[in-house]
Amino acid sequence: MSERSRRKFLAGGAAAMAGPLALAPARADVPPGALERPVPADASRTPGEPLADTSYGSRSQFETAVRTRFRTATPLSSWTMTPLQDSRGILTPSGLHFERSHGGTATIDPARHTLYVHGLVRKPRKYTMADLARFPSVSRLHFIECSGNGLTEWSKPTMKTVQETHGLTSCSEWTGVPLSVILAEAGLPGNARWLLAEGGDASAMTRSIPIAKALKDCFLAYGQNGEALRPEQGYPLRLMVPGYEGNVHIKWLRRLEVSDAPFMTREETSKYTDLRPDGKAVQFSFEMEAKSVITSPSGQMTLDAPGWREITGLAWSGRGTIKRVDVSTDGGRSWRPAALQGPVLPLCHTRFRFPWQWDGKPAILQSRCVDDTGYVQPTLGQVIDQRGLNGPAGSVYHLNAIQSWQVAEDGKVSNVHHY
Repeated sequence: MSERSRRKFLAGGAAAMAGPLALAPARADVPPGALERPVPADASRTPGEPLADTSYGSRSQFETAVRTRFRTATPLSSWTMTPLQDSRGILTPSGLHFERSHGGTATIDPARHTLYVHGLVRKPRKYTMADLARFPSVSRLHFIECSGNGLTEWSKPTMKTVQETHGLTSCSEWTGVPLSVILAEAGLPGNARWLLAEGGDASAMTRSIPIAKALKDCFLAYGQNGEALRPEQGYPLRLMVPGYEGNVHIKWLRRLEVSDAPFMTREETSKYTDLRPDGKAVQFSFEMEAKSVITSPSGQMTLDAPGWREITGLAWSGRGTIKRVDVSTDGGRSWRPAALQGPVLPLCHTRFRFPWQWDGKPAILQSRCVDDTGYVQPTLGQVIDQRGLNGPAGSVYHLNAIQSWQVAEDGKVSNVHHY
């Protein structure tokens, strides 16, 4: 068939498909990250979208999951939350990874960005991004969780969805240079004990990190999920501190200073400390303890009818690997083991699954995880007994209590406190 005949045939075929197979109108409210495209009544009888010579992929216009911002006084110092209810597997798409910034998202030219390593070192160094790219790299799957994840839920159930109660945790593959390599080049004396990491954003975020941790498993990340970091994740360089609270994973990293003592910065004195019942504050409570949450069914969902369905969720621990997750459908009176979906990795989200037959009666769903240190996720009552609700705003950080979702007779799921 000649090219002219082929075109005539295709044109005739398109005309013949007018009527019942005509293009349906595209959605008017196309979600972020998607492109609006006409929807044919039968995609098998209509040519699809041609491939562009150069492009950057988009998601389907029918996928609506987005991050949502917590309504702080200013969006410059705020956070957005990952839609855990829509998550599949254990990895978080880069575009849905939660954000936390204290001075807005910095815009930095990687060609002009440098990292200084100085202080209590034998040879102070300055690295460009090109310098760092020459070092051997590592890639690891790790979660990051803001220590303020769930801060609204201490005293009473406040938020409605799992995105709002637990959405300040995400999990990605990160790529970069082991921090131990950089510190070895600078040379550490025997009295080096602490490291100050500083960001290049408007807030100049700074945190102290033990040298032992820095040498153990920290790394300088310039990649996330197979591509460069997103700007909101610290482009072009961020510090990865596996298992530690998100605030120490300094974004837009520009400086590392070695010392024999912690630096007592604002973010580790007036902020990011844990109040005790006696009113004193605990500093440097870095590790994120074992935690789990059922993501489906969860708040604001509705079960359409009694019958079999799958309960699923995520578990993670900043101290190691999730070894077991138990699920209760009767408010903690009885527990049964859930299946862990592979891969099960240290310092990483773990997906769990549990088959449940809902009988149409009210139920309270809970999950409880155990990590390889033997630590068991506590009830909310146990956490409050240990930490109290002191201070003008009560406890804020490191809430890792068992989450309860109440299923009503009409199938509607809501956030409740039950312990």
